Amino acid sequence: MTNIRLSAVTLLLLIALAFAQEPKPVYNASVKSVTILKTDTTSVGQRIVYPDVKNAEVTGLRVTIPPGAETGWHKHTVSGYAYVLKGVLTIETEDGKKLTFTEGQSFVEMVDKMHNGKNNGSEDVELIVFFPGQKGTAFTLKK
Repeated sequence: MTNIRLSAVTLLLLIALAFAQEPKPVYNASVKSVTILKTDTTSVGQRIVYPDVKNAEVTGLRVTIPPGAETGWHKHTVSGYAYVLKGVLTIETEDGKKLTFTEGQSFVEMVDKMHNGKNNGSEDVELIVFFPGQKGTAFTLKK
């Protein structure tokens, strides 16, 4: 009985080791893939919820905020996924919290919470943002 148990344990360990090895790359060796964002919450800790819509539409934006400028107070109806290409973006929330994102950082926009993006630096802030939503429905509402 002990030999059978030992063999079963050995077999399970071998199976576990086989599955624990590094996965094979999805792309050719010359193609590099770097994760820039992996989260289940927005920048202020809200759980990400995907919109359940009939006429889905994704909008991608390249946003440029000049030095000293701001977006104006607004909120989003869905999460937006942002990547800062250049500069330093400061986001102030309606409850006074300040978030700062710099070149190369990514974040998930907050939902149904008023906020204002500011460029307090001396160079343009440039970011790429994608919003999943519904055709004909605004994903940003101004104050």
